[in-house]
Amino acid sequence: MHIHRIETILYVNDQQASAEFYSKLFRQNPDLNVPGMTEFKLADNFKLGLMPNKGIAKILTDKTPHPDQGNGIPRCELYFYVQNIDLEFENAVKIGAKLISEIENRDWGDKVCYFSDIDGHIIAFAEKIINKKNDDNSG
Repeated sequence: MHIHRIETILYVNDQQASAEFYSKLFRQNPDLNVPGMTEFKLADNFKLGLMPNKGIAKILTDKTPHPDQGNGIPRCELYFYVQNIDLEFENAVKIGAKLISEIENRDWGDKVCYFSDIDGHIIAFAEKIINKKNDDNSG
């Protein structure tokens, strides 16, 4: 594949408040935190960026609605496969993430919980559901 690295950038109302929220959520400090951009390296080929609405608005000019018009509206979903969904759930609750949906087995084969951040972006923590019946029949 020609794509070798991915960076998702969330447009946020308050960069510093969002940086603090995600530092607590990920239990790590940002790898970059300068006026106009905060970045968290979450995997070898993935970074999550935070950019203030007003910063991206300078680039978008009048070609799209101003990002401030979307504050609080779910504009994306971050779907993270994790090792321990219970740990991530408890941490998200502890730091004040808004609970959207408790941990549940979903019909697509994942156990998932949903939260939203301070800007309304949706955050999902997931684990694959282990299918005992299929595991017992292998081998």
